[in-house]
Amino acid sequence: MTRILLALLAFIITPLALADEMAPDVLVKTVAQEVLDIVRSDKDIQSGQSKKTFDLVETKVLPHFNFRRMTALAVGPGWRRATPEQQQELIEQFKTLLVRTYSTGLSSYRNQVIEYKPLRAKPTDTEVIVRSEVRQSGQQPVTIDYSMEKTPDSWKAYDVAIGGVSLVTTYRDSFTAEIRANGIDGLIKSLTEKNHQLEAKQ
Repeated sequence: MTRILLALLAFIITPLALADEMAPDVLVKTVAQEVLDIVRSDKDIQSGQSKKTFDLVETKVLPHFNFRRMTALAVGPGWRRATPEQQQELIEQFKTLLVRTYSTGLSSYRNQVIEYKPLRAKPTDTEVIVRSEVRQSGQQPVTIDYSMEKTPDSWKAYDVAIGGVSLVTTYRDSFTAEIRANGIDGLIKSLTEKNHQLEAKQ
């Protein structure tokens, strides 16, 4: 969970106008450094102030992820069977789940060093993978790879692989099982209940 948080944090803070002009790897590098600087200097975040950290993630991370595509990938084949209204509710609940789950560990990030691999992409590519490795004293390095797509506004992430394990694939197994047992509405209900539980703890 904490590894996925760092992946999400790499997109939290950046001016949108600046993001429009950046190549995907430059965007990730710039934002990741800004995020770590903020975590290291913000005493409220370091103390685990949930309201501030949640608001920070909610307001700053969302512009840099394509949650519609992420949700569709996580839901899998069941996505095509969902109505537009159900799809929108799934997006909102999945987005809230990610934000609530991973904002809770924000205060623990202070001493990580992130190294980036050269971007292997053509100027005409509209989908790329930005590869990085997170190093922390006393721990094994962790690879974090961002699957990104070029949109009319800017580059956006639609999946993150931590140590080679895809975020959306990780959720897909449980989502598929829930849909098989209780249908799309059952998955929406399950996500809603989980979000309520997380909210009550914060």
